[in-house]
Amino acid sequence: MDRYVSMIDPAWSLTDIRAEVTTVEHKTSDSVTLTLRPNANWQGFRAGQFVRLSVDIDGIRRTRCYSPADSQFRRDGRIELTIKVDPNGLVSRYLSDNAKPGMIVTLSEAQGEFFVPLPHPRRILLISGGSGITPVMSMLRTLCDKAYNGKITFLHYAFTEDDIIYRRELDELKELYPTVKIVRAYTEQETGGDLHGYFNREHLVAAEPYFHDAETFLCGPLPLMDAVRKVYAEDGLDDQLHLEQFAAPVRTVPSDDVDGDLSFTFADKKVTNNGRSILEQAEEAGLTPEYGCRMGICFSCTKRKDFGTTRNVMTGELDSEENKDIQICVTAPCGDVSVNL
Repeated sequence: MDRYVSMIDPAWSLTDIRAEVTTVEHKTSDSVTLTLRPNANWQGFRAGQFVRLSVDIDGIRRTRCYSPADSQFRRDGRIELTIKVDPNGLVSRYLSDNAKPGMIVTLSEAQGEFFVPLPHPRRILLISGGSGITPVMSMLRTLCDKAYNGKITFLHYAFTEDDIIYRRELDELKELYPTVKIVRAYTEQETGGDLHGYFNREHLVAAEPYFHDAETFLCGPLPLMDAVRKVYAEDGLDDQLHLEQFAAPVRTVPSDDVDGDLSFTFADKKVTNNGRSILEQAEEAGLTPEYGCRMGICFSCTKRKDFGTTRNVMTGELDSEENKDIQICVTAPCGDVSVNL
């Protein structure tokens, strides 16, 4: 039925969340902002969560994770996604070059535990860098729409002022809401802004002297996140730091001594295990498994392991259970492993 009705209304579906692109903007030279009108299957989101967006490229469905940047109370029910364009990225480049009003994409339900809890804390610190601004921008917009009367400090890192995606709106929010403090930090611009250089304890104290009393929400590149985590760990504030990470996982266990074969039963292929993730080895073998985030967040790449011992490349945890679903983007084989792929 979906097939026939979609000929009249491409966004309609009985079960799928489809969304029509209504506007396309390039707020900076390396980003694209899409406004989407989802169909009736969309259930909304909490500020800070992410969605999995799927689009067909050359006949293959590709999926990536993006965080809505708008308020969860947006009145027209539309969704705003601002996407950092990676010069080597397939989906981000495709959307930047090809997205236009009328284009149809598929979305997942909103996912993730990165959101401001209820009841809201009385002091909130938002820290972001680069395109990590999107989930915390959603938090800021949502809190402003709710007339939140606590203290909000927003510390954002960018190369230069021209790289701040929501620069004009941040200025407007600062003027409209006396309880909102905007702190701009430029890493490659020595003039303007409030802070210069990379995150350190001095930056944190300058932005929010009472950070010990704040719930902190962090999203950005790994060096920024590592620097913030270090300060909070030193002060015993790990429980007050909430973060969203959209970066490829770092292997925590050496894989130089790997052996055995990795078998893909559905494709009837076998390769010599090289220690990389199952997803990477599948791609090297010419297979095209579905994936989304490539970091163990979205579960798009889940496949059934028939047998063998595998390692979680982020935690180092070993698993030898047979006939078990695994996320192939963050799982590496140890010895002989068979996957239903």
